[in-house]
Amino acid sequence: MKQNDSSSCGNFCTIEKKIQNVCSVFGLPGTFEKYEVVVNGNINSTYKVTYILPSGDFKNYIVQKVNMYVFKKPRQIMNNIDLITTHIKEKKEAEGIKDTRHYMHFYHTKCGGKRKNFFVDTDHTFWRVSRYIENSKTYNECDNLFVLEETGRAFGLFQNELADFDASKLYETIPYFHNTKKRMEDFFRHVKEDSCDRVDSVAEEIAYIASVRERASELTDMLTNGELPLRVTHNDTKINNVLFDMDKENALVVIDLDTVMPGLVAHDFGDAVRFCANTTAEDEKDVSRVSFSLEKYEAFARGFISEVRDTLTENEVKTLALGALTMTLELAERFLDDYITGDNYFKTNYPGHNLVRTRCQIALAKDIEKKFDKMQDIAERIYRGEK
Repeated sequence: MKQNDSSSCGNFCTIEKKIQNVCSVFGLPGTFEKYEVVVNGNINSTYKVTYILPSGDFKNYIVQKVNMYVFKKPRQIMNNIDLITTHIKEKKEAEGIKDTRHYMHFYHTKCGGKRKNFFVDTDHTFWRVSRYIENSKTYNECDNLFVLEETGRAFGLFQNELADFDASKLYETIPYFHNTKKRMEDFFRHVKEDSCDRVDSVAEEIAYIASVRERASELTDMLTNGELPLRVTHNDTKINNVLFDMDKENALVVIDLDTVMPGLVAHDFGDAVRFCANTTAEDEKDVSRVSFSLEKYEAFARGFISEVRDTLTENEVKTLALGALTMTLELAERFLDDYITGDNYFKTNYPGHNLVRTRCQIALAKDIEKKFDKMQDIAERIYRGEK
């Protein structure tokens, strides 16, 4: 999750001085040349910073000002990031992979006691610096099946690289993030409270959420009953969180690690296909246009499963399609919950925007329900190595 600069730091001169100060704390070699605001994303303030090395070559870095309103525990986030990026880096090096574009790296401070992968300045602003991945690009959405398969492969590889990492070592930085059962309990409590007097206008949508409540809670119940292993999960598996080679279009690395924490494989898989296999935008007003593309689903699943085939349990394979349905239902509930409680969480562009989003996700969930058996067959066929 990234953000274009909505700076409260003053003028650009002041921002430049702050960035230079941050870079000096991290001991970046060479001479500061320039910085550019990275406009993608909507959470953190992100800058591409260029240095001139003693050799005369240019070297780029990513400097980020972390949004502490959104991320209440940034130190825990950076601890998680430090653990997993170190784990992946050591694996890549052991495998003899020399292209550093295939793993993330966050720099550590060079002065002042214990070296850390973050810096808090005198204004209590939280900063971090990471490697800039050269010759790369991102997609916000894509219909290219090769790119979708590569996206699946990237997130599957992320899972595979961390399959032997003890997820209990990570902080749960957003408690109950995908505990759909608890989210449903909170939702129906808010329905009873009806704090904004909107419940009567969405009776049909509430009735649908009530009808699928148990189905949406199955993954949470399976985790509670010990039927699924807790793993390291990314928790924001959208296509724009994968960097691709500028020329070959193959996936390089998964980025945006702020939401990495313990979770279920089905949640990561499900959220990814919920997003990439939807034939429309998440806020499509004409729900008759909303559908779930089995072709896109299969492309992503082919890439994802190819990387995790040797690490998934039989139960995990059987829950991949359920992950897609669960994440769609969860997001429908979250949009509707935000609507009936006053539109406080999700950014809205017009009155009723969250209700439009709700109806879009409900339409998508209904189409997934119709295609569920085919989706499960596709996942199991790919897992068995069949065409």
